[in-house]
Amino acid sequence: MPSRRSSRRDFLRGKAARDAVNDWLDAVPPTLEVAPVEAAGRYLISLKRLAMACDFEILLNAGQYEDGPMLAVAALDLVEELESQLTVYRETSEVLEINRAAAEHPVAVEPRLLALLQQAVQLHRETHGAYDITAGPLSKAWGFFRRQGAVPDEAALGEALASVGSDKLVLDAERGTVAFTQPGVELNLGAIGKGYALDRCAELLLHGGVDTFLLHGGQSSILARGARATGRPDDRGWRVSIGDPLRPGKTLLEFPVVDRAVGTSGTQFQFFRQAGRRYGHIIDPRTGWPAEGVLSSTVIAPTAALADALSTAFFILGPADAQAYCASHAEVSALLVCPSSKPGESALHRFNWESV
Repeated sequence: MPSRRSSRRDFLRGKAARDAVNDWLDAVPPTLEVAPVEAAGRYLISLKRLAMACDFEILLNAGQYEDGPMLAVAALDLVEELESQLTVYRETSEVLEINRAAAEHPVAVEPRLLALLQQAVQLHRETHGAYDITAGPLSKAWGFFRRQGAVPDEAALGEALASVGSDKLVLDAERGTVAFTQPGVELNLGAIGKGYALDRCAELLLHGGVDTFLLHGGQSSILARGARATGRPDDRGWRVSIGDPLRPGKTLLEFPVVDRAVGTSGTQFQFFRQAGRRYGHIIDPRTGWPAEGVLSSTVIAPTAALADALSTAFFILGPADAQAYCASHAEVSALLVCPSSKPGESALHRFNWESV
């Protein structure tokens, strides 16, 4: 991205808003995008921070909140703090401390993290095991943990599977602890951590009086509140577009996001080929093998943590089970893109989409 000479103070005050929005739209990844608006004088302030192996972005309508940019900086600081707590790539993180000790004795957990673990276990049950925060050993067995993919042998895969299952977690809400029922169990919040961070950012902004914004976590997670200033009275929320998994750079669908969150899962960016077969990084924790049959899974939900977790679960479950889940959860909408019977084409499966 080209460098700008605007000072940080000018940027935060909105004087570099035109440059900010242009740079952001050039850099936004192809999987989940904010649709551009052609409206003269309607600019965005964009603040970005590298965290959790992606760019976290906060978009504000320029000039709407005097303290908005400073609160956005505080929210990005919070993302860094949460990464230090949740990551499995830093030896000092709270999650790694749990992984090291919870098979030996109950470990005290920060209250918000414990609530997140409780939500994850509930989702494990609701998705019949498709969503599982203990699937880390499988990612390691397949080489995705260090991005050196290879098909594991039967013994290694069996050993990894023996350590997987959220039923091996003992969460004690009264004492505020977590324990594992056996050695080898690991927590990995990679499929919910970014969404959780966006939810926490939103809390901070709303508490500070900023109730119109869009939060973007890398290529997969969005949380929107209020509406983008477009100058058109009939516009609502923030318009988001989903990229076509079969045609990079092309838009598959565009829709408004109104006070909700969006999560998208796919394997376009993390996969390997071996013996002529493609293996994606989203692994079915019930079988130990990479999920197949879905090209991308997008979920719209009340919170970003829920949208992220369910987009992964639906990618694994496929259209029939995703439809069943949405039938009993009216607050969740989903779009699954699957291969079509016609080569080079895709089939779209939409559930509760009429509420979008």
